[in-house]
Amino acid sequence: MTNETIEHFDVLIVGAGISGIGGAYHLLQECPDKSFVILETMDSFGGTWKTHTYPGIRSDSDLYTFGYGFKPWTGPPIATAQEILDYMGEVIEENDISTHIRYGHTIETAQWSSSEKRWTLSVKNLEEGRQVEFTCGFLWMCQGYYRHTDPYTPEWEGMEQFQGTIVHPQTWPDDLDYTNKKVVVIGSGATAATLIPAMADKTEHVTMLQRSPTFFVARPNNNELADTLRQLDIPDEWTHEIVRKKILFDQEQIVQMSFQYPDLVREELYKGIREILGEDYDVSEHFEPAYRPWQQRIALIPDGDLFHSIAAGDASVVTDEIATFVENGIETESGQLLEADIIVTATGFDLSILGDISFTIDDEPLDFSKTVGYRGMMFTGLPNLIWVFGYFRASWTLRADLIAGYVCRLLQHMDSKGFQTVIPTLRPEDEDMELLPWVDPENFNPGYLMRSIHLMPKQGTVDPWKHTQDYWRDKDELPVVELDDGALLYK
Repeated sequence: MTNETIEHFDVLIVGAGISGIGGAYHLLQECPDKSFVILETMDSFGGTWKTHTYPGIRSDSDLYTFGYGFKPWTGPPIATAQEILDYMGEVIEENDISTHIRYGHTIETAQWSSSEKRWTLSVKNLEEGRQVEFTCGFLWMCQGYYRHTDPYTPEWEGMEQFQGTIVHPQTWPDDLDYTNKKVVVIGSGATAATLIPAMADKTEHVTMLQRSPTFFVARPNNNELADTLRQLDIPDEWTHEIVRKKILFDQEQIVQMSFQYPDLVREELYKGIREILGEDYDVSEHFEPAYRPWQQRIALIPDGDLFHSIAAGDASVVTDEIATFVENGIETESGQLLEADIIVTATGFDLSILGDISFTIDDEPLDFSKTVGYRGMMFTGLPNLIWVFGYFRASWTLRADLIAGYVCRLLQHMDSKGFQTVIPTLRPEDEDMELLPWVDPENFNPGYLMRSIHLMPKQGTVDPWKHTQDYWRDKDELPVVELDDGALLYK
């Protein structure tokens, strides 16, 4: 490979999704002297919001907290994918970020050399069909946490017998016509809850088939405080910050209450559902999960649209196991036949561990599961690398923003001290520390995480090795945390 195909940058960001674009903004503002590039596999920015094109695709977090702290959100709290892409596009245009993005570039391998103090990445240029190399001093993994092109679909008995169409929301066909069709959506998460009301007006009927219920909260898709502040002509920047703080304050109260008074939170969630479905509807069968609130994510249903579709008779819920697919639908364990022309497998996704890139450290293959996480974003034995892994109970972008600020502060610190390498390293007092799973299953246990937890790093029992997933603690600690804490080894 000739030198003409090798480019070097101080920082290389993987992925032009919500985290990568946010990271680029922070670099431009806080480390303007650093050269950087964003490598993105797809042909445009957006990540999740570009990948997913199924009917009704929208956020399940409010945009006051899912949006960036530096860019006011002025639309409805729950936004469509296109609204989010437009918002991201404005950030890119306003900050001239597009000149730093290389689309159609897939990273295949990443090799760290301690002697050269740099990463070397072997990259496929998809448009030109050739291999190129990039080198960088610091690698910022913003590729998200699931495989965009390879969704999770279980193998069910008799799938080959079904005569209709089977689709996964992540690979939704552009030409799928579901007008006057019978549709069964397998799953009960945010994707199923989004798809069903979006399809219900056109289908003959749509059935949500769930193995077990999920917690939902039905709310109007507006924010009264934001509406009032705008009525008073309060500047957008102030409105965004005030509403953001109020939402986060309320969320913290709810999370704490879900631990301390789970039955009270449970009843409050059911109340909104009963108001739409009526007292005669058996909420307990279809909407009362066995786990406590917030042990898995609570999906927000804007304007209660899912429940209005059920109340109107356009949609229905069946809580049962799948026995087998048959020619004209699905037979459940209880013997019920759910007729279908189209079956949608809204069954989730698989984790993408470090972007499914093959990593080596000084010619030794990386076993990520043998590492220990440092503040949930750096890892023992992995030099000059940050992985943005967002929050489960709060918006992903909140953590992406905090980590971006931390990265810039770390880079400035290294420059001021003349260091080129930083490696999280267990201190002598940490050597005998008990190692725990990356996420405590008693705390948070969605299927996608439990299926891959054995591939993830470990966490420790003392700081800075805990992976707390606690925004309300991180927001105070990360901006001021000591960078010379003995657990970061600089060279």
